[in-house]
Amino acid sequence: MSFTDTARHTNEADIIYPAAIPFILVHLACFAVIWTGFQTIDLIICGVLYSIRMFAITGGYHRYFSHRSFKTSRVCQFLLAIVGQSSAQRDVLWWASKHREHHKYADTPQDVHSPLQSGFWFAHLGWLFSATKREADLHVMKDFMKYPELVWLNRCQYLPPVLLGVVVWLVAGWSGLVVGFFISTVLLYHGTFSINSLAHIFGKQSYVTGDDSRNNWVLALITFGEGWHNNHHYFQSSTRQGFHWWQIDITYYVLKLLAWLGIVWDLCVPPVTVVQRARRIPHNVIERVAQRLAASFPADTISEQILQRWAHTSRFEVLCQHARESRLSAHAYLTEIHFPNLPTIASLTQQAQEMFAHSQDLNLIVIRAHEMIVDAILTHLFHDLPSPIPQNV
Repeated sequence: MSFTDTARHTNEADIIYPAAIPFILVHLACFAVIWTGFQTIDLIICGVLYSIRMFAITGGYHRYFSHRSFKTSRVCQFLLAIVGQSSAQRDVLWWASKHREHHKYADTPQDVHSPLQSGFWFAHLGWLFSATKREADLHVMKDFMKYPELVWLNRCQYLPPVLLGVVVWLVAGWSGLVVGFFISTVLLYHGTFSINSLAHIFGKQSYVTGDDSRNNWVLALITFGEGWHNNHHYFQSSTRQGFHWWQIDITYYVLKLLAWLGIVWDLCVPPVTVVQRARRIPHNVIERVAQRLAASFPADTISEQILQRWAHTSRFEVLCQHARESRLSAHAYLTEIHFPNLPTIASLTQQAQEMFAHSQDLNLIVIRAHEMIVDAILTHLFHDLPSPIPQNV
């Protein structure tokens, strides 16, 4: 069983199923439309509530509270939090803290919702009911924990959606509650969750980010611009996630209008160096991308082939001697000699061009991946050597 399979099994066992009951009931409530029917006003309410609350999630929960990509007043900040919280996706401090955690560990085993690590359904919604994954570290939200009104919302996370549901029922009756509130809430759920799941599976990677984030124009329309997810992972502090004019970003357009009205200000936009891929890739991203590239060449298989061909040759004895001197010496020797199954810089470059978007740092990634492969081969060979290898090797 692979590490990923083990992780998925552990995640499934970690789900607290009773915690999913309210979530399931919200979905089941949508079927009440069979008995209540619906009117035009109900559909209008559904569309309006979806749009307003989607903006509150994308513009408020995400671009403001999670990434602080623009500034606004304390009153507007509170309103964004209340409207966002009416979507029944828990409170703003929890939501933003989990999102910051996601970016810190994107598509690694520590990621809270990575389809690469945990599978599609766990990334889409299973993690919400996980005993460990759902817990939030509010210490990462110290910048907003200083506001008592946001802390109060944290304690009363379900008050906004309940009040909204009551208001909709008073205005439009039972059909309005079912269609206008419950159906729009379920659509909001899966629109938002699709970025955690689908936007890491389907789409185009325009930038090297070290994760599986992708740009998907369909998801961008559904989520008012969040579908330009690879852009976002490449430059997280940008208010604008559709970097090009043809990348529709409704949330950004609304924020631009609010900025013109003076309600928000200091919107962050990606500089030309970012859009044109001229920005240098951070070291930690180079390491992560190099690891993914190196993993496409099985070091254990290559080392076994070396043992089979060289086990009783003078070349292997020389390699052993270098290994006894130092790992660095063995690394240099194995790099310089020619072994058909050992990937070259040229073959790694070709593989990198197929796997990743164009980047001026691609050569650095290739060189680092080559070092990782050789080092992994030496580690495997040291383990199989008949005589012990000193600890400093």
